[in-house]
Amino acid sequence: QPQLVESGGDLVQPGGSLRLSCAAPGDTSGDILGYYAIGWFRQAPGKEREGVSSISAGDGRTYYADSVKGRFTISRDHAKGTVYLQMNNLKPEDSAIYYCSAVDYPISAMSPFGSWGQGTQVTVSL
Repeated sequence: QPQLVESGGDLVQPGGSLRLSCAAPGDTSGDILGYYAIGWFRQAPGKEREGVSSISAGDGRTYYADSVKGRFTISRDHAKGTVYLQMNNLKPEDSAIYYCSAVDYPISAMSPFGSWGQGTQVTVSL
């Protein structure tokens, strides 16, 4: 299982946008990350971690939780070995620590495997 690092979190106002990145340190060719389906998860204080979105390794199929459908877009750049989560029209309820992980198929199951990284904090507030 790849060790993944998340980045891109920040404080943003409601309605704003952020782009999160997920990469495997040292994977400059993208060969490591590109082998896996990758999912984004989030955990708000006092709540369980929930699946947000995922993308397959080969054909780029995607899955979105209903709460983010139409606002978030997941993508991957195989050459850079990075998976992105573009988040638009952010709402206060999107505030959480966001994590990425390799996931099993089907990607809609949002079933992670491997260890969790430190995540990246997203705060949506005035």
